[in-house]
Amino acid sequence: MTATSALRARAGADRPAYRSIDPATGRVLAEFPTAAGAEVEEALAAADTAFRTWRARPIEERAAVAARVGELFAERAEELAVIATQEMGKPITEAREEAQFCAEIFAYFAAQGPTLAADQPITASGGGRAVIQKRPVGVLLGIMPWNYPYYQVARFAAPNLVLGNTIVLKHAESCPRAARALQQLMDEAGVPAGVYTNLFASHAQIAAIIADPRVQGVSLTGSERAGAAVAEIAGRNLKKVVLELGGSDPYVVLDTDDVKESARAAFATRMGNTGQACNSNKRMIVTADIYDEFVAELTRLAEALTPGDPAEAVPGTFAPLSSRAAAEGLAVQIREAVEAGATLHAGGRLLEGPGAYLAPAVLTGITPGMAAHHQELFGPVAVVYRAADDDEALALANDTPYGLGGAVFSTDPDRARRLAESLEAGMAAVNAAEAEGAGMPFGGVKRSGYGRELGPLGMDEFVNKRLLYIND
Repeated sequence: MTATSALRARAGADRPAYRSIDPATGRVLAEFPTAAGAEVEEALAAADTAFRTWRARPIEERAAVAARVGELFAERAEELAVIATQEMGKPITEAREEAQFCAEIFAYFAAQGPTLAADQPITASGGGRAVIQKRPVGVLLGIMPWNYPYYQVARFAAPNLVLGNTIVLKHAESCPRAARALQQLMDEAGVPAGVYTNLFASHAQIAAIIADPRVQGVSLTGSERAGAAVAEIAGRNLKKVVLELGGSDPYVVLDTDDVKESARAAFATRMGNTGQACNSNKRMIVTADIYDEFVAELTRLAEALTPGDPAEAVPGTFAPLSSRAAAEGLAVQIREAVEAGATLHAGGRLLEGPGAYLAPAVLTGITPGMAAHHQELFGPVAVVYRAADDDEALALANDTPYGLGGAVFSTDPDRARRLAESLEAGMAAVNAAEAEGAGMPFGGVKRSGYGRELGPLGMDEFVNKRLLYIND
């Protein structure tokens, strides 16, 4: 299969319709056609033209526009949250938090961007003066997923808008209303026409956009398959790529003073966004002396949950997955793991009806010979491994094709740090599920992709690190 056909296959058609479907009910809320060829050309031409004037504006002016974007995210958190809940089933409280986090991201790059992009003097050999300058590169294509319809866009767009790049944004086909809301927000914040353009492009059109000489780079958050397809096209056309792909992050508990509380914290982390986060704790690795009690508490927590309306987010309930197809696919993965010998302690059932509800599951007994050992289970499934000691815990943690994040817990921080230092991941945390914040770089290694977003590294991807030498 070629890269272009792989992109098409993800949608099942050459020109997929953008459809907003409530995963709690299966009801179609809105449909939008994919862009015509003329719209694609218009978007690229506008982005290319806008780049000439946007990059010429002082970075402080671009930062001021980004600051206003952040303010609007905060002001419209409730409105944006409702859209996300309706389109992908995110619990309303988490949807509000996502919009508020976007406000923090834009505020961070608005405040720190001018300093992060400032000239850096270096020692010049042979006399004279030399500096490294950070200059924008041009039009960028962003290909964004549905699981965090605002946050994923914000962490890509914020630093690049401040740098002076312009953006053509292709959002997921399942969240077109969120995509349109983002465009409206950008427009009202004063982002000039052509600097940020939402485009309901087809996957065939995406291949042509990447190849277009006006486009200088691509950022994709999505599946391994999509990442490989995009990277192949970009490579043929010598374009820079940032990829944030799958993850199966280890969550290692070496010891604890309160097993039940540790299990509750792990379960709450796993249930965030109904388990649909790339850096969720998909593999819990627990030492043998606390393993049984830990699994028993996870099982109790999972069995206590009942399906609920994500718009209400009542404690003790769980939300739907993003789509019925996603729920069905996860149910198949769970069933195949059990058929291969794993033990299902709770949940894993696909609920009847048009909604995308799958009862939260607890799985143990997965071994390296099973497909589930190396798969990403993207949903509310807690997979738990027993480790005899720290060495076995580390071996299990690194026995994965992914390398996004990882966390290690212990009452002895030094013991936890020693293990965390050896994690094969782009992000490692000690006695915390993750290090999250606008100033914290995000990204992975191995099949989790490459490149970084957020923090100071977020401004170092799509930038011309130009040497300027002055011979005095």
